Amino acid sequence: MTLTGSLLAIDAPVVASGATTPNNRVADSQGFLRQWSEVAKARKLARLYIGEPSAEAVAAKMPDLILVSATGGDSALPLYDQLKTIAPTLVINYDDKSWQTLLTQLGQITGHEQQASARIADFNKQLVSLKEKMKLPPQPVTALVYTAAAHSANIWTPESAQGQMLEQLGFSLATLPGGLPASHSQGKRHDIVQLGGENLAAGLNGQSLFLFAGDQKDADAIYANPLLAHLPAVAGKRVYPLGTETFRLDYYSALLVLQRLSSLFG
Repeated sequence: MTLTGSLLAIDAPVVASGATTPNNRVADSQGFLRQWSEVAKARKLARLYIGEPSAEAVAAKMPDLILVSATGGDSALPLYDQLKTIAPTLVINYDDKSWQTLLTQLGQITGHEQQASARIADFNKQLVSLKEKMKLPPQPVTALVYTAAAHSANIWTPESAQGQMLEQLGFSLATLPGGLPASHSQGKRHDIVQLGGENLAAGLNGQSLFLFAGDQKDADAIYANPLLAHLPAVAGKRVYPLGTETFRLDYYSALLVLQRLSSLFG
C-alpha cells in the first residue's frame, strides 16, 4: 500500500492494492491512505486484503506485475516466493529514499517516466516558492509519528522521505543522542528509530517537533504528557501537527505537507 499513492500519481495502471484497518487515523473507509483516497475511488482501485497479505487475493486479480514493499507493516515480502509464481514480482525499498527518487524508480518500471518527471517538477516549483517566503521555527527539528496510547514515537531519520523533504525545505534535523536504545519491533529500518518509555524524552530533542500522521489531538497529547513537559519544544509550544494524511510520503501527501507548512510558517 505504501507504493500505491506513487503509482496513482504517475497514472500507472494499478488495479488493486493492499489496505490497512479502515477508518483508522490514516485511512479511509476502504483502508486506503487518505491522501489518495479520492483518486483511488475515481480509478476504481480494488482492495486486495486488509493488513495480512494474501497471495490468493493477488492471484484472483490476474496481475501482469506485482510490486512489493521491502519494509513496513504492509510488506508482502514473506510471500515473495508465492507471488513470483503468479506474475513477475519486484521488491521495492522505500525506507532509504525521498518520495521523488521512489517516484522516478516506479516511473521507469512502469514506463511512466514522463508523468513522474512532471509530478516532481510541479512539486519542486511549489517547494522553491515556499522556501523563499517561509520563516523557519527554532532549529533543529525532530520529525516523528507519535502514538499517545503507547507513549511511543517513531522518529524519522535523515534517510527517510520525511527527513529528506524537511531538509530540502531548509530545516535541520536534530541528531539523536548516542547510545539511545531503540526498539526493532518493525525489523531493521533505515527510515525510523522506534522510541518509548524513558527513552522517548531523550529522543525528542529538537527545538521544534513535527508530527507526521498527526493532528491537533496528537499535539495536545504531547503537551499533556508530564514526562515531556521539560522539553524545549513542548515548553515553547512548538509542536506542529502536519495532518493525518502524511503517514506515508508520496506526491499527494508531500503537497499537503507544503500546504500545512505554508499555513504555519509562510
